[in-house]
Amino acid sequence: MEAIQARRDGDRRIGRRALLVGGAVAAVATGVLARDELGHLWWRIPGVSKPRKEGDVDYAGARWVAASPANWRMADRPDDYDVDRVVIHVTQGGYASAVKVFRDPAHGAAAHYIVRKDGRVTQLIRELDVAFHAGNREYNERSVGIEHEGFVERPEDFTDAMYAASARLTAGICARYGIPVDREHIIGHVEVPGTDHTDPGKGWDWKKYLRLVEAASASPATSTV
Repeated sequence: MEAIQARRDGDRRIGRRALLVGGAVAAVATGVLARDELGHLWWRIPGVSKPRKEGDVDYAGARWVAASPANWRMADRPDDYDVDRVVIHVTQGGYASAVKVFRDPAHGAAAHYIVRKDGRVTQLIRELDVAFHAGNREYNERSVGIEHEGFVERPEDFTDAMYAASARLTAGICARYGIPVDREHIIGHVEVPGTDHTDPGKGWDWKKYLRLVEAASASPATSTV
């Protein structure tokens, strides 16, 4: 699939959680960490994470279809990793085929969301977690990935309904994490360092899309959970 670099996020270097836990232990040992600070850091203890409920979504109205656990990594974003990017993808295929591969543990990749041509939004991975969608570990950790049904070489696949639904979704994501609505922070997969992908392609109307995201951001009806 054009939008996904199908390889696992196998870099196991020490992350922020491990460093913070180690720092907290050291601070307790020396009597430096205050009681209220310990309370704030409780969730960083190994084996403890934010409360979750199966089927919960981050975008109101989204349909939940779980991606294979092999295609993402559990995290507690934005506490583990700051979220400051939205990455736009194109599936290079139909909606059903995209869902199928994201549920396949052998695929090794998946995005947080898919937007169909008719505007239907499906969430496959919680925004808390790191989806393997960008082919770059740092960008996976700092971004939310949105797939769009269609083909890069067929801009007619990018319907008005798709643009509008995706813009509302992106506006909600930007509002949750304080992400600026601009081309520095809302990017295509092609702009991820090290990628060999071209999506969303020259046919993706960035001016139209950003206008819609800005309009949705200004609306009190922006749909978030």
